[in-house]
Amino acid sequence: MINAIIGGVLIGLAVSLMLLFNGRVTGISGILGGIIRPQKNDLYWRVFFIGGLLFGGFILQYLRPTAFIQLSSALRVDYMIAGILVGFGTLLGNGCTSGHGVCGISRLSVRSIVATFTFIIFGIISVLIFKLVRGSL
Repeated sequence: MINAIIGGVLIGLAVSLMLLFNGRVTGISGILGGIIRPQKNDLYWRVFFIGGLLFGGFILQYLRPTAFIQLSSALRVDYMIAGILVGFGTLLGNGCTSGHGVCGISRLSVRSIVATFTFIIFGIISVLIFKLVRGSL
């Protein structure tokens, strides 16, 4: 439980610092989209941000390999399908869960509150469908 609290505090601190010093919302899809379609003088911080996320994952894997689970090939397919659905939802929702859920709700954005609620509901529905299909419900 303490790890979740520390993680939540770090996420809150990171998004607050991003808004304070950069004037930007820390939505990963928006940051990544700015790398794919860069604007003038707006690329480097995005590359470093995404690079930091990836580098942090590699550091964690090196320091605590037990934090990562080994997936069966069936679960890998499920995760790939889920990733595609998340990407499609990000396009439909005009942002990702980190942008809406962490940054938007903290700014009391009605659009983000509705989007986050929708993400959660469809996440629950997706899990139920996958469990029904796999016969593990």
